[in-house]
Amino acid sequence: MTENQTVQQKSVRRNRVAAAACFAAALITATVVGTQSATADGTAHRAAAARSAAVAAPGLGSAHLVQSEDYFRKGLNPVGATVALTGRQALSACSGEETMRDLTKGSATAYASVNWTFDTDGMLIESAASAPTGTAAATWEKQLVALVQDCQDEPAGHWRYGAAHTLTTTGGTARWYPAYNGDGTATGGVAVLRSGTRVAIVELTGRPTTSVAGIATAALNRLSS
Repeated sequence: MTENQTVQQKSVRRNRVAAAACFAAALITATVVGTQSATADGTAHRAAAARSAAVAAPGLGSAHLVQSEDYFRKGLNPVGATVALTGRQALSACSGEETMRDLTKGSATAYASVNWTFDTDGMLIESAASAPTGTAAATWEKQLVALVQDCQDEPAGHWRYGAAHTLTTTGGTARWYPAYNGDGTATGGVAVLRSGTRVAIVELTGRPTTSVAGIATAALNRLSS
């Protein structure tokens, strides 16, 4: 395949993914697949989000994903969450239709994912998996990092991820990457997380890039809990 063909193929994938993300954002609070949904406002929303955190699976459940209070601490106002335990949530804007179940070849001991929407533009998706061994978790982490890095080197005028930033907490490690629009404006970002045998990818879109590090830290703390 020629270099021009490769660039054209990646451009087509980005356009398709962008369209799919817009469609998903419109449906996110209305669709639940074998899960529990939390949508509300103010105090009622906090209570509903707490109830959604009760959904669990052996070794991994929605309590290990980003929660509503994590956003409030960062000045963000979430209005809806859709949780799933199937591993079929698309991993990121870069991965297209690839899911955590695809990446792990269905060999995880448990899966958990969530889609969050906010009171203004933007959304957050998180997808996590629990590996049967530390070796498997390390392999999946490397695959997720490679997936993100594939979207760092893009032609001028294309959406892309920026350079990696490393986070370390008592619970694990993370690499987070800012995202840039085609005009070079930073907006949102993505993070790859690892805590023991658990791995996850979190992506924030349509919100300030300055929120990504804090959300990634909160997500890592949840994953390790």
